Formats: sequence, C-alpha cells, structure tokens
Amino acid sequence: MKWLFALLGFIFRGLAGAVVGFLIGSILERIFFSSSTRSGSGSFSGQFTQSQRQRVSPTDFELNLLSLASLVIKADGRVSQSEMDYVRMYFVQSYGKERANATFRTFNNVVKDREISADRICAYLRPRLSYEVRLQVLHFLFNIANADQHVSESEAQIIKVIAQHLRVGHQDFESIKAMFFKSADDAYKILEIEKSATDAEVKKAYRTMAKKFHPDKLQHMDEAYRKGAQEKFTKVQEAYEKLQNERGL
Repeated sequence: MKWLFALLGFIFRGLAGAVVGFLIGSILERIFFSSSTRSGSGSFSGQFTQSQRQRVSPTDFELNLLSLASLVIKADGRVSQSEMDYVRMYFVQSYGKERANATFRTFNNVVKDREISADRICAYLRPRLSYEVRLQVLHFLFNIANADQHVSESEAQIIKVIAQHLRVGHQDFESIKAMFFKSADDAYKILEIEKSATDAEVKKAYRTMAKKFHPDKLQHMDEAYRKGAQEKFTKVQEAYEKLQNERGL
C-alpha cells in the first residue's frame, strides 16, 4: 500500500508527493492491516521487557490513540462536543498545538471515513506499549466518555472491549472503571479487593495498587500521561482513606 501511495504521490506532486504518499501509506498499513503483527497475542504483554518490546513511532501512536478515542466518542450513537473538546485539549497539552493539529489533519484526511477496528489497532499497540501505558490509555478513554459528566453503558462496553484487546486484566479494568462510577463499594473495586477482605488485606492491596499506579512509572511519557497517572494514584489514595475511616484503621 505504501508504495502505491508513493507512486500516486509522485505522479501528482513529484518527489515531495511521493514522500508524503509513502508516509500516508505506511500509516494506513499499520492501522488497518496490522493483523500480521499479532505475534505472541496469546501471552501477557505486560511481561515484555523493553528490549523485547517493539517500538511505536510518535505519529503511529497518536493516530492509533485518536482512532480509539473516535470509537468511544461514537459508542453511544451521538458525537458529544464536550468529548471532542476533551480529546483536542488532551492532544494539545500532550504534544503541543502544531503537532496535535497535524495529527488531527491526518486523521480527518486519511483515517476518519474508513472502518476503524479496535482489534487491529490494539494488536498493533499491544506489543509496543508497556502495561502501565496501556492502563493509562484506558484511563484516557474513560476521561473522554466522562467529559459530558456521564459514562454511558455503551461507552463503558467499548472501553471494556478495547481493554480485552490490549490484554489488560479484568480487575485492573474494573479498578479504573470504578474511578468513574460512584457506588457503595467503589473503594473496594479500585483497590481490587472484596468487601470481605481483612484489614491486613486492605493495607496490602493499597500498597500493591499504589505501586502499580505510581506516576514514576510514566516519567518517560508526556506531561498529560503523567497527569493521568497522578489522577489514578490519587483515586487509590482516596479509596484507601475511605476504607480507613470506615474500618477505623
């Protein structure tokens, strides 16, 4: 595909067009024909070491992330302006206005009107992202759904499907989901324990979750991702403080 686009670009725009065509074709191949990259899809991707994990270019990551965001925005059958505004704000904060605008232009011109497959996108991203980053992707998607102050069941369901494709554990998914749904047992869900847990188990769960969601794990990422990690870390602390008060710990 990339060579076809390069040829078309050369015919219409010369050498410069060939370069642009090659880049666009490469992006499309990675987004829509990435099923061949599913090596090790049956394994737990969080176990990959940095040397084993394949690399993802910033452009590919941003376009794929934007594609997943579009699935969440459209999940409830309507396009919310507040959700679209949140995505744009997030990308501008993460990558700067110029780079964010370039990503949106490429998405609108090349990707937007094509069928977007969560399965294929996640198959491409899964071996290239650490488990901590995949958790942050889910947190980002829930924030989009919650931009209008309500996460619908259809939005939660598509994020759950994405989580499954990204090989995020069920308890980790429910923990992040509980950060956006208020319920009597949300503190237990966030800490990934049952109400019947002992005080010692509550304390152990807090230490485990605080370690898992600690912002230091994303120091290599952009500021917006570190901010998201801090938000999750804060939710874990709040959940533990709630149980401390309830149990008199």
